[in-house]
Amino acid sequence: MLSLNRSTLTDLGATQNREWIVTNGIGGYASSTVAGMHTRRYHGLLVAATRPPAGRIVMLSKLEETVVINGRRQDLSTNLYGGGTIHPEGYRLLGQFALDPFPVFTYSGEGFVLTKSIFMVQGSNTVVIEYTLVSQEEESDLDLEVRPLIAFRDFHSTTHENPVLDRTITQTAGCVRLQPYHDQPAMFLGHDADAVVEDGHWYRNFEFAEERERGLDFREDLFSPFVFRTTLGAGRKRFVVIASAEMHSVAEAEQLRVDAEAQGQGDTAGSEPLDTLVRAARQYIVARPPFKTVIAGYHWFGDWGRDTMIALPGLLLSTDQPETAKEILLEFLKYVDGGMLPNRFPDQGETPEYNTVDATLWFFEAIWQYVNYFKESAERAEALGLVETTFYPVLKNIVDLHLSGTRYGIHADDEGFLWAGDGSTQLTWMDAKVGDIAITPRAGRPVEIQALWYNALKTIEGFAKQFKDDAAADRYSAVSGALKERFADVFWNAESGCLFDVVGGSSADASIRPNQVIAISLRHGLLETEQARAVLAVAERELMTAYGLRTLSPSDPNYRGRYEGDVWSRDSAYHQGTVWPWLAGPYFAAKLKFSKDRTSDIQEAKDWLQQFSSHFKEAGLGQVSEIFDGDGPHQARGCIAQAWSVSELLRLAKLIQSPDQIQRPLRSVRRKTT
Repeated sequence: MLSLNRSTLTDLGATQNREWIVTNGIGGYASSTVAGMHTRRYHGLLVAATRPPAGRIVMLSKLEETVVINGRRQDLSTNLYGGGTIHPEGYRLLGQFALDPFPVFTYSGEGFVLTKSIFMVQGSNTVVIEYTLVSQEEESDLDLEVRPLIAFRDFHSTTHENPVLDRTITQTAGCVRLQPYHDQPAMFLGHDADAVVEDGHWYRNFEFAEERERGLDFREDLFSPFVFRTTLGAGRKRFVVIASAEMHSVAEAEQLRVDAEAQGQGDTAGSEPLDTLVRAARQYIVARPPFKTVIAGYHWFGDWGRDTMIALPGLLLSTDQPETAKEILLEFLKYVDGGMLPNRFPDQGETPEYNTVDATLWFFEAIWQYVNYFKESAERAEALGLVETTFYPVLKNIVDLHLSGTRYGIHADDEGFLWAGDGSTQLTWMDAKVGDIAITPRAGRPVEIQALWYNALKTIEGFAKQFKDDAAADRYSAVSGALKERFADVFWNAESGCLFDVVGGSSADASIRPNQVIAISLRHGLLETEQARAVLAVAERELMTAYGLRTLSPSDPNYRGRYEGDVWSRDSAYHQGTVWPWLAGPYFAAKLKFSKDRTSDIQEAKDWLQQFSSHFKEAGLGQVSEIFDGDGPHQARGCIAQAWSVSELLRLAKLIQSPDQIQRPLRSVRRKTT
């Protein structure tokens, strides 16, 4: 159980930077800060996925709660209003916050202790909020007022007072229905209140601190249609609200909680930080009916091809979910076009975007990892059978189109190198772009793309041999052999003792970036052992931090140590020094692969991961952030929960738990020198 105590909770500076999130398995979620003060337009108690996992709208923004004892009003809520006004200051009554496994707030006021718990129903746009009276010091009853504040808008937007909103509410026994805008779905509020008092009015000028810092719209008005009133005391200890896009009775709440707790806990290893990572991983696997997909991050990401393929082994295979992994791989197979996997998965009526050179190459690795998951001969044979009949023909077509050429200038040259892009494209994972300006275009021959291409060639060569497709195996072997023969000659930067980041026709980018670490971490390597160790030494000296690898060395004049400011400032720093935790996976995988002292290096990885675990109580609680500042103290930035951050740390945790799975360098191929 992750918990925070009163000394932390009564410090608003600490609580407003700690966020919780619970998800519903279809792209929707409930989320806010521990203080209960929204700091993002993405916060809300019911953010419903109307077209799973997309079409997310903030239905119920929050609940304003007040406890009344003997006429004394004590507010539990906290808000930031225009001009920096904090009102009310309910965070001062917080005695404890816990994820157990869902958010539980304990309020200790004058004469009472009250808990509030929040959980979501899996597969449904439904959130359950339960208030429980733990104790009273006085004999008199406690009156609880709970006022819904609604938004009903796209989660990227904000809402403002307007005359169009329909104030009508419809009451039936134990349920209130409202539909403030005709083009939005209705919301139902199941309850067991003593009274529902209609007194509709606007709450104006909320401010979102995070959006203000990001240079985006940071003010919002919210509408309150009514207030729930109920009395708690000796005869009654609990009050429940079920906010949903469907009608629910509070009589269902107990069973809904039992089901949610069972799904939220699941099987874990009984150790930290592995257990936290396993629980975190579950929140990214969501439905895109009729199949499953991977949300790249919360709050604002959807399902993306590159992120899915990188994250799939850690999220699903490290947690023993091969069937779901297979389902996702098969679905993405349907969208292969022109030899490419889509970068952004299509929503209804939208055209897929294929602006990525690496998603397709990671697809090969994800398929191989799926097959390699199975150790029993019968299961492995079945997986290989699926590859032979379903995946292999498409994989061959992908390779052939990369050889002959496809979108964005992606093609292989006579030496086997894979070229891609131009100065206005952003085809690798370093894809920040503001307007028409690509911040890190990396056109030409990016180093990790060559390694991923080589890995894909060796993967399909292996499949071809297993499937007795000798002509194809020979063809792919010739291309990979040519690439292996020339790679170090072209990419080795003797002056720095590491690899160039990108090599064009007559130029080489000597920027020290982590892409070379990705390159040496893959199963099929292009470098000799000593050169790979030299790369790791440079990465450790220039890039490694307590939270992952920087995207650029601090010694580079283009280095940006802080990710902050408006869109331009942030995106121009995104891959120019910002630390990405997912890169710790490739780093330690490479370090263990080329280790001189395995015992020592395994212990180093364990110590790093254990130290990183303190982050679970920062930013997104129980989750792993997208990025951190390159400069100390490395403040968490970006998304509070990122799929490949969790995935790669989970894969690392499993790897050091079972060191017999550590890959060693494959037998070297003698390389000619020129």
